[in-house]
Amino acid sequence: MKRNVVIATVTAVALIGGGTATAIAVSGDDEAPAKKSVSVSNDDNDRDDVNDTDESAQDRAEDQAARDTDEDTEDRAENAADAKAGKTTAADAIKAALKHTAGTAVSADLDDEGTAHVWEVDVLTNGGAWHSIQIDPASGKVLGSHTEKDDDGDDAAETAQIRAALKGSSVTAAEAAEAAATKGTVSSVDLDEESTDHAWEVDTTAADGTGSDWRVDPGSGRVTADRSND
Repeated sequence: MKRNVVIATVTAVALIGGGTATAIAVSGDDEAPAKKSVSVSNDDNDRDDVNDTDESAQDRAEDQAARDTDEDTEDRAENAADAKAGKTTAADAIKAALKHTAGTAVSADLDDEGTAHVWEVDVLTNGGAWHSIQIDPASGKVLGSHTEKDDDGDDAAETAQIRAALKGSSVTAAEAAEAAATKGTVSSVDLDEESTDHAWEVDTTAADGTGSDWRVDPGSGRVTADRSND
């Protein structure tokens, strides 16, 4: 009876910690103690390792799918120069623009204006007016702004479409930029109001200049590869 108690106790310890345990069974007789090994694997840890591996594989697949495969060496060099110039992040540029002009930021692009770079942030005001605000990527200060003119007469329809796409959205342009920044330096963020699955489209650049395209869910903030061009 004592033999069973000892083995059961050691087995319980093995079950808790995982691994191999050796139990010595002792009886009231003069027989020599008998050793018995009990091997126990920790299934929970094994499952965690498998889940981590699966998630890493999924992340690598997303990164690969998001990459711009048609870029050449010159394109990557230009992308790297743009990213290096953007000391002020896309999210900070958007926040600076909204401090200057209240409304909803719909897009932000790091443009190369001749010899200098500038953040162009488009803001839709509550009154329906469109403003373009220029932000210095080096200092984060507002360089200027102007009101967009409705030259082709379709601003009203576009505005209605954008408002419909943003209805129920809980993720702003700045938050979408911050979410995608884990993938690289953000060079642009723009609302895709035309597709059936509305999303923030974000372009990022890696340290080597490789560009990637992402979609950020306006409801959850989940970042996935943009496969629209596949």
